[in-house]
Amino acid sequence: MSTRRHFSPQQKIAALRRHLLEQVPVSQVCNELGIAPSHFYLWQKEFFENGHLAFERSNGRHAKKADDVKDTKIQTLEAKLRRKDEVLGELMEEHVALKKNLGEL
Repeated sequence: MSTRRHFSPQQKIAALRRHLLEQVPVSQVCNELGIAPSHFYLWQKEFFENGHLAFERSNGRHAKKADDVKDTKIQTLEAKLRRKDEVLGELMEEHVALKKNLGEL
């Protein structure tokens, strides 16, 4: 019975680095990790297809703009919520006053 092993992104990169930079044969890397070569090649394919993400700036202008948009949206929603609470409070006061005038309380 075999159990599935999960490798972290750092472990996958380390395996790819050993093969690509240190010239360790794929078969040796796979034997050490206990994985099939096809699995290793899936990691390599994913790495090359998504490698551009490593070069995108997460702290650049785009990230700040996204944060600014989120902050603005949060502030707008909080203001709407405060206004809704105020309106509900006023309506409840009027409701209680009407009940008192009608003698229901």
